[in-house]
Amino acid sequence: MTPTATSRTPRQPDGPSRPENPMKSGSCMCGAISFRVSCDLRQPDACHCLQCRKFSGHYFVSTDVPRSALQIHGAEHITWFQSSERVRRGFCSICGCSMFFDPPAKDWIGIAMGAIDGASGTSTELHVFVVEKGDYYGITDGLPQYDRLPLPPTMPAPAPA
Repeated sequence: MTPTATSRTPRQPDGPSRPENPMKSGSCMCGAISFRVSCDLRQPDACHCLQCRKFSGHYFVSTDVPRSALQIHGAEHITWFQSSERVRRGFCSICGCSMFFDPPAKDWIGIAMGAIDGASGTSTELHVFVVEKGDYYGITDGLPQYDRLPLPPTMPAPAPA
């Protein structure tokens, strides 16, 4: 895989997760692409940016996993679209299923929650890029909302100038 850096910030490895079953699997609609994740899934975020809305047809809910924990079968059926200088998005070349958010310069990859088979054992943690959300829906679940990306927990806030 050859990803491109990202505008998203992954949650830290010690972030919240629900260890229901550490091995999760998923696939596209037609089954040409399948994957297994060998770690607990982090709580997903919902991205409302224009690119994610175009990629998914609505907003994109995904979880970030270490590249080393992801095993993909049928990778030859993934079409990668370079959506920015730093990120590419992967979808099935047969059925069109939106599956991956890949910042190649990072050690993680985002997996679409809709591609997970069965219960994920997670729940959405927050909403990002809500300033770009569509006007046809509201966000009423009471979860934190950010106009952009929040600072990662380990990153100190910038000092005042």
